[in-house]
Amino acid sequence: MGVPASQFLPDGVFGTSPKLAPEPYDPDGARRLLAEAGYPDGFALTLYSPNGRFVNDAKIAVAVGQMLSRIGIATHVEPLPVSIFKTRVAKYDFGAYIDGWWTDTGEASSSLRSIVATVNPATGWGVVNRGRYSNPSLDALLERAMATIDDETRDGLLRKASELAMADVAVVPLYYEVATWAFRKDLAYAPRADGFTLAAGVRPASP
Repeated sequence: MGVPASQFLPDGVFGTSPKLAPEPYDPDGARRLLAEAGYPDGFALTLYSPNGRFVNDAKIAVAVGQMLSRIGIATHVEPLPVSIFKTRVAKYDFGAYIDGWWTDTGEASSSLRSIVATVNPATGWGVVNRGRYSNPSLDALLERAMATIDDETRDGLLRKASELAMADVAVVPLYYEVATWAFRKDLAYAPRADGFTLAAGVRPASP
């Protein structure tokens, strides 16, 4: 129940770029990049993840760890209870971790401002930018987008910001989780981009 990801949000969502595509599986290319970076024999790391925050999160972390190990990055996977994971990730305890994110606004600005904008307590930007990524050009695009009311112009600015974040590998998007709801036959619910299940959204099913 997942779709390979190319950026923060799926294709077609406001602010996403049609120019971006999921990275192809290329272990040989990954080994070459490691060698070019000065790690021909690889290195070791610990990959952290929550256990119970999203579907199969711990299992996904194990799978990613196995893939990294195959290219020479000896990976120890450490899933943690959600409360412990969230406390430690907020303290920047982790060098590498997997986590999930829902969009609060239904478009790309929420993810970009929260995850890859330069950390700025005064504006609340970069609130979950745990890698401390910072690019003034991306920040400038976001500032212009947030001050633009013309939809076409704003969409273009967010697309450029998305492209820049992915070109810099500010984060590595893995997949989009396909949320699933089940209801009685006489009830209906319109899925939400933020993944929430709200009682007010439940309606009688059409006959």
